[in-house]
Amino acid sequence: MRRTLASTTLASIVLAASVFAPPVAAEPSADPVAAVEARRARSAELAARLWDWAELGYLEEKSSKLLRDELAGAGFRIRSGVADIPTAFVAEWGEGEPVIGILAEFDALPGLSQAAVPRREPRVDGAAGQACGHHLFGAGSTAAALAVREWLEARGGSGTIRLYGTPAEEGGSGKVYMARAGLFEDVAAVFHWHPDDENDASPYSTLANRSAKFRFRGVAAHASAAPHRGRSALDGVEAMNHMVNLLREHVPSTVRIHYVITQGGLAPNVVPERAEVFYYVRHPTARGLLEVWPRVEAAARGAALGTGTDVEWEVIHGNHPVLPNETLARVMDQALRRVGGPVWDESDRVFAAELAATLPASTRDPSEIAPFAPQSRQGSTDVGDLSWLVPTTSVRTATWVPGTSAHTWQAVAAGGTGVGEKGMTVAAKTLALAAVALYEQPELLAEAHAEMLRRRGADFDYQPLLGDRDPPLDYRR
Repeated sequence: MRRTLASTTLASIVLAASVFAPPVAAEPSADPVAAVEARRARSAELAARLWDWAELGYLEEKSSKLLRDELAGAGFRIRSGVADIPTAFVAEWGEGEPVIGILAEFDALPGLSQAAVPRREPRVDGAAGQACGHHLFGAGSTAAALAVREWLEARGGSGTIRLYGTPAEEGGSGKVYMARAGLFEDVAAVFHWHPDDENDASPYSTLANRSAKFRFRGVAAHASAAPHRGRSALDGVEAMNHMVNLLREHVPSTVRIHYVITQGGLAPNVVPERAEVFYYVRHPTARGLLEVWPRVEAAARGAALGTGTDVEWEVIHGNHPVLPNETLARVMDQALRRVGGPVWDESDRVFAAELAATLPASTRDPSEIAPFAPQSRQGSTDVGDLSWLVPTTSVRTATWVPGTSAHTWQAVAAGGTGVGEKGMTVAAKTLALAAVALYEQPELLAEAHAEMLRRRGADFDYQPLLGDRDPPLDYRR
C-alpha cells in the first residue's frame, strides 16, 4: 500500500524527473478547459515544487521565480519586486480592456512539515509545510492564466489577462501592500480560488483582522541571588495576556482574539530582559475591529506600567473583511458546475480512507458542488482589501479529504497527492471559464462594479488597517 500511495504524490512527479524542462510550445487553444487539461502534468510539476520548498511569507524566492519564469516563457510581460516586495510580481498578456486579474499565492505555514502520507509524519521536524494549499493555489492560478492567454490569442481583439503573484497571505498581508501601491486600479474584476474539502463558489464574507508583535523590555538580573534588581519582560507579557483574557468578557461575541508568546527568555535563572507576544484581533467589520484594538494596546501599556517594564509594538498586518459580489459569484458558480467536481481514482480513495480515520466524521462528497448560498466565514484574508476596490470573487475546490481543516498536517498530506492535484485542476478550469465569460459578456463587469459600489456605501473611504508601514519582510525570521 505504501508503494501505491507514493505513486500518487505530487512530489514523486518532480523527484522522478531528472530535468525540469519547459513545456513544448503548442498552437493556442480556443477551449480554455482543454488548455488546462493539456498542461495538467506541467501544473502538477509546478505544484510539487512549491509543496516541496514550502517557503514562508516574504521569503518565497524560489517559488516566486518558478512561476515568473513559467509565465515569461509563455510570453507574459513580467514586473518583479512590485510594491517594494521582492517576491511579489505582476504578469500580463494581451492589450487593452477589460483587464481581468487572477491571484496566485505560494507561501507556507511554519511548523507544519508533513510527508504526503495519511499519518502524522513530519518531513523535517519544525519546518514549514503547505498547510493551506497555497502551492496548489499558485500553480492552479498560473494554469488558468495560461489557458486564458491561449483563448485570447485564438480569439483576437481587446483584452488583458493579468496574474498577480501575491506573497505572504499568511499573516503578512502582501496583497494590501500591492493594493496600496495602486496595482489594481485598472482591473475590471479579480478572481481567486482556495483549496478546501468541498467545491463551492458561493459569495462569502470574512473577518477583519489586525496583528501586532508586542515587545516588552525589562532589566536582567540573577533570578535567585538578586531578583529585586530585575524587571521581568516576561511578567509584562503575562500581565498583558491576563488582562486581554479578562477583556474577552467585555467585547462583542463576534470578536476573536488569539496570541502566541514568541519570546519568553532563555534561562529560568535569568530574569528575562526581553519578551514578545504576537496578537491577532478579528471582527466582522473594520469599524468594530478599530473599536476593540485600542483596548488591547491599553492592556499592553498597563502591563508595562504594572511590571516596571517598557513596551512597544509593531503592526504586522491588517485585512479588511471580504466584500461579497454575488454577480461575479454566479459567474463562477456556473463555471464550476460546467467543470464538475474532482473524480478520484482508487489510490486516492485508499489514501482518503486512511486519512479520514484521523479526522472528524464527514458526509461530504468531494465530487459534488455545494448549493449556491451566501456565507460568513470566520477566517481572514488579504483578499478582503481588494474586494472593496475591485469586484472580486472566488471558488473553493476539494483538494483535501472531507473533514480536513486548513492549517493542519492533514491538509499538507492531501495537498501533496493526486487528491490535491485533481482539485487544483478543477479550480484552474473554473477560473479560466469564468474569465472567458467576462470577456464575452462585458455587461457582467458593469453589473459587478455597480454591486460593489452599492455594498460598500457612498461614504466608503479605503484606509488600510496596517497603516502606512513598510512590508514586514523579515517578520518570519
